[in-house]
Amino acid sequence: MNGGAKTWYFPDGYLPEKSSEGVMEAHEALMLFNPSATEADVLIDVYFSDRDPAKAIPVKVGAERIIALRLDHPGDLGGLEIPPLTQYALRIRSSINIVAQFGRLDTTQNNMAYYGCIGYSE
Repeated sequence: MNGGAKTWYFPDGYLPEKSSEGVMEAHEALMLFNPSATEADVLIDVYFSDRDPAKAIPVKVGAERIIALRLDHPGDLGGLEIPPLTQYALRIRSSINIVAQFGRLDTTQNNMAYYGCIGYSE
C-alpha cells in the first residue's frame, strides 16, 4: 500500500475550555487510519511552548483499522495530561505508512464549531 506516510505533524493544538452547556463536550482528537494488512506501531510526541516535550507515547493501530484518541483523556496518551488552553504540537511516527487527521470540537460559543485537518507528512 502506497497511501499515507510514516511521519505526521500537527502544529496547532489548543484544547478548548470545557463547558457544561449543551450535550457536546469540547475536545480535540487524533484519528489514525491504518489501511495496511500489517499492524502499525505508532509513537506520539507532544511539544509545548513552555516545557519539555513528552516523547514516544506508544500506540498500536491494528491492520485495516482506525483509532480515535481523545487528547483531553490522559488514558489515550499514556497518562499524559494536556491542560485546556495550553498550546501544543504533535509529531506522529509510525512503523508503516498511515493516515493521520486532527480534529477540534469547540463548544465555547453558541454556534459550536468542529474542524478537522490533515497534517504535514513526510
